[in-house]
Amino acid sequence: MKKGIAILSSLVLATSVFAAGCGSKISSSEAKAYTIKVANYFAENHPQNIALREKFKPMVEKNSNGTLKVEIYENSKLGAEKEFYDGVRNGMIEMGIPGMIMQADIPKMAIPELPFLFKDWKHAKSVLTGPLGKEIAADVEAKHGVKVLAWSANGFRMVSSNRPIVKMEDFHGFRLRMPNIPNYIALGKSWGANITPLPISEVFTALEQKVVEGQENPIATLRASGWYEVQKYVLESRHMFSPNVYIINSNFWNKLTREQQKAVEEAAKAAADYEWELLEQSGSGQQEMATRQRITVYQSGRSIQETDVSCSATDL
Repeated sequence: MKKGIAILSSLVLATSVFAAGCGSKISSSEAKAYTIKVANYFAENHPQNIALREKFKPMVEKNSNGTLKVEIYENSKLGAEKEFYDGVRNGMIEMGIPGMIMQADIPKMAIPELPFLFKDWKHAKSVLTGPLGKEIAADVEAKHGVKVLAWSANGFRMVSSNRPIVKMEDFHGFRLRMPNIPNYIALGKSWGANITPLPISEVFTALEQKVVEGQENPIATLRASGWYEVQKYVLESRHMFSPNVYIINSNFWNKLTREQQKAVEEAAKAAADYEWELLEQSGSGQQEMATRQRITVYQSGRSIQETDVSCSATDL
């Protein structure tokens, strides 16, 4: 009798341990439903938001079997870049797509935005998706409590203005809006410009009211944000390449099942790849847009590029 009780007790204990072990993994049938808020600072018709609407949102919702819903908050609706970045870090926002705004905290984030670093789109993408991109992502994840899902592009930056900028002397005293990032401000000052740091959501008004005379951004941003309405000159300087990065709050990520995580990560990579394509295409349509909007485009001469590099090298 005692032997039978001992055997029965052992079976019960073994069953309990097995059940507990199985319970540590969330099965797809037990997946909870979540809404993923995705914050970014670009206008609604910018390639990034097109990619989110056409790739990320439908892929996540379909491949998670409807357990995940995606809400896109473009145009700084959930705060300026630094604000929504912090929102993702503290879990108030599930996901965001910032630029390299945290360079002061993570110095390696400044590397991709060094002046004249990349020769073309292919070069930029190969570096950001290669060892350097992985190294920066590891730093971001370790320090900021987020997971990096994918690298996307903003593009090669150019200078738009309300008066022609064709040589270095034209920058002297020029009131130029730049992001509040050390890399940018050092470069702008080396040109001799008076730098006014502003969030991207305030740029149109600042240009319209002549608080600043110009700004610098990729051509896709100029087009999507409508700045061509208050800027009639573009210097195709390609002085810097700006990437963006898809990040998601780590605590939220760890709540997801493996199937949900796979759906999100695959969708992020697909959307980022699509965004790269759209942005590169936007460059090829630049002259058509400029003609339509009566914008005069100046090509950056070698002297400007050489002067920019020599000035910025000592300041960065």
